[in-house]
Amino acid sequence: MPSREIQSRLKKDLVIWLATVGVDGQPLVVPVWFLWDGDSFLIYSQPGLKARNVRTNPKVQLHLNTDEVGDVVVRASGKAKVSRSEPPANKVPAYVRKYGDQIKGFGWTPAIFAEKYPYPIRVREVRFH
Repeated sequence: MPSREIQSRLKKDLVIWLATVGVDGQPLVVPVWFLWDGDSFLIYSQPGLKARNVRTNPKVQLHLNTDEVGDVVVRASGKAKVSRSEPPANKVPAYVRKYGDQIKGFGWTPAIFAEKYPYPIRVREVRFH
């Protein structure tokens, strides 16, 4: 279980870096919005490489940004799945609360965001390193 400080960052930080691997073995590392529920991560994806990579290889890594000098490193690994059972982003109140200002900044509503990012990715079996 991550420390209290890391738990706080997982609630407050807006971006986590998601690392996946494509069928060709090429890594893909991208910043994503996320929710941490204390046990798993929920990420929403547009159609494309993230979702395709997760379907091909469920092993992923997640990294928060470090502090200015690189002392505080938060890394986690887990098994990801594009989930059909998760609700769309606009139906997840905690997600809308966390990212409502950013969504609005794009000139979108939560419903428009959910249309553009229709693939929920759930990361379970999370291990912090």
